[in-house]
Amino acid sequence: MEVSPCLLEAHDLYRFYHVGEEETLALKGVSFLLRQGEFVVVQGPSGSGKSTLLNCLAGLDEPDGGYVNIGGHRMSRKPERVRSKMRARDIGIMLQSDNLFSHLSVEENIELQMRLAGCWRSKEVPELLERLGIAELRHARPTGLSGGEAARVGLAVAMSPQPTVLLADEPTGELDRRSEEAVLELLDDYRRKGRAVLVVTHSQSVAEAADRRIELLDGKVIHE
Repeated sequence: MEVSPCLLEAHDLYRFYHVGEEETLALKGVSFLLRQGEFVVVQGPSGSGKSTLLNCLAGLDEPDGGYVNIGGHRMSRKPERVRSKMRARDIGIMLQSDNLFSHLSVEENIELQMRLAGCWRSKEVPELLERLGIAELRHARPTGLSGGEAARVGLAVAMSPQPTVLLADEPTGELDRRSEEAVLELLDDYRRKGRAVLVVTHSQSVAEAADRRIELLDGKVIHE
């Protein structure tokens, strides 16, 4: 059986945080591969290390031990300008907040992300917004969006340059069942085009749609 190419590798990731004299281990030796065409979910209780893991995978935070490779190229412990370039080209990242520039419209936020990635394709933006059920919001500002609308716009921004790896934190957390199904259909189409999707979620529906599940507890992988 032919094995799909590895698009993301997390190898023995450790992350420490210090508050005063207290030291917290947010990640304790986390390792896994994300292969082409995969849809993987990360689950775990609050404080288990999910958000820290996502930040390390995207190069927004540096692990204290271990490393992250994207498409066979090392991201960890590279200068920020190098990580930023890799992020713009190879990684789409949707966080639970701070995904959007408040002074730009929905369409302008997407356009900015695509231009940073060097792939401005204006004809594809309306279709993406339509599939996410937010076509009528293209000229809206982020401050006027509901939580569910902002999440879908954040996902549209992350997906718009069509990066090889898509990382999303609770993309369906505030959506009704119908909207969640539309997002899942879009993510499934996305990974079937030779890309890979990793989603942090508490949704059982999202977990059931994934190829496999990675469960974190106290910064460790306890199930994969």
